[in-house]
Amino acid sequence: MHIPVLKDEVIRFLNPQANENFIDATFCQGGYATAILMKNGPEGRVLGIEVDPVLYEKALNEKKGISRLLLINSSYTKLEDIVKRTNFYPVHGIVFDLGVSSWHFQESGRGFSFQKSEKLDMRYDPRQELSAFEIVNRWSADELEEILKRWGEERFSRRISRMIVEERKKQPIETTCQLSEIISKAVPAWYRRKRIHCATRTFQALRIAVNNELENASEGIKAGIKLLVAGGRIVVVSFHSLEDRIAKYIFKEKAAEGILKILTKKPVCPSESEIQKNPSSRSAKLRAAVKL
Repeated sequence: MHIPVLKDEVIRFLNPQANENFIDATFCQGGYATAILMKNGPEGRVLGIEVDPVLYEKALNEKKGISRLLLINSSYTKLEDIVKRTNFYPVHGIVFDLGVSSWHFQESGRGFSFQKSEKLDMRYDPRQELSAFEIVNRWSADELEEILKRWGEERFSRRISRMIVEERKKQPIETTCQLSEIISKAVPAWYRRKRIHCATRTFQALRIAVNNELENASEGIKAGIKLLVAGGRIVVVSFHSLEDRIAKYIFKEKAAEGILKILTKKPVCPSESEIQKNPSSRSAKLRAAVKL
């Protein structure tokens, strides 16, 4: 079960009132949406957007009969089109959870985790063409090095990328275990002994590249701000520095233009008790703003 991170804080900053409309741009299993629906009745609605078709079908079955909830299988990069097509106006608040759901790591079978042997895939939407397999087996050493350095902040990006290219000459790199072993072989012994697994940053970089996560996040956040009514609120929950930086800079830019007022001078982080209950929440950061 995916546990929504910083749920109480998200609801506090969104501050849903009776009959207001909200968008959960990364629906997953609907933790935030359910909490909003408890506060914005009797006529307030929630638009839930879920890009993964499997999670979307699960949500449809689980949330069947909730008349104030509208679910759409699409990407939040198409936010403006979705709102226009569904006539979901006015928009009083929107939340983005930019993290990967526990379902993707534990149940999807798409190779998001190096802790089990699965096919290299990493697509949130299996209908898209680009997969981790294509990147690992087709992209040049320089292209691989660039994404590992830029999106994984991997200090041994050059060594890993060149080892990948050498190993794929022998046979295709098809599974997470194959890739993890190649990474282990490429890095120094002391790096393998660190608390964080030596494959973590490479897998993060590949996932970001496959799903175009950072560009999509920027596009979605900007569209969300544009759609909000005056007084409407936006909340962004991120899980690594690159995502948090995007939200921070967009909020600062829009604040300088007189479009937003930032509600979080510093990002809000989970409490110790939340981290104990849900260790995957430890890296989460929340930023919020209100439209002027």
